[in-house]
Amino acid sequence: MRIVLRYFFRGVRLVLSPVMLIAEKLSTPQSVERSEQEQAEVDEACRQLALYQFCSCPFCIKVRKEMARLGLKIEVRDAQLDPDRRLELEEGGGKVKVPCLLIEHDDGRHEWLYESNAINAWLHRRFGADAQTS
Repeated sequence: MRIVLRYFFRGVRLVLSPVMLIAEKLSTPQSVERSEQEQAEVDEACRQLALYQFCSCPFCIKVRKEMARLGLKIEVRDAQLDPDRRLELEEGGGKVKVPCLLIEHDDGRHEWLYESNAINAWLHRRFGADAQTS
C-alpha cells in the first residue's frame, strides 16, 4: 500500500509541477523601481544572500515571487537536484527543508532562515519601500 501511495503522489507531482511553474511565470509581479544607484546598492547587499529551494515547491515559488516583486538578484541554489547544495543546506542549516535563505553577515556569521513567510517578511523589512526611505 505504501508503494501505491508513493507512486500516486509522484504522479500528482509530475502533473502539477509544470502547471505550477507556468502559473509562476504568468503571475510574477513587476519589480519595484529604483534609481540605478539604489539598485546597485541592493544588488551588492544581495551578494550576501542565497536561497536554497526546490523548483516546483509552492513555498519556494512564493519566495521567488517576492524576490521578483522587490527586484532582488539573489542566488538561487537547487537543493533538490544538486547533491552538493543539498549537503550544504543539511550541514549549514541542520535540515533539508526549503525554502531556506542563507544570510552571510559582515562578521562572518551565517544565519539560516526557514519558512516562506519569515523569509518574505525579512526580505520586505530589508529591501521593501519602508527600508529604502529610512
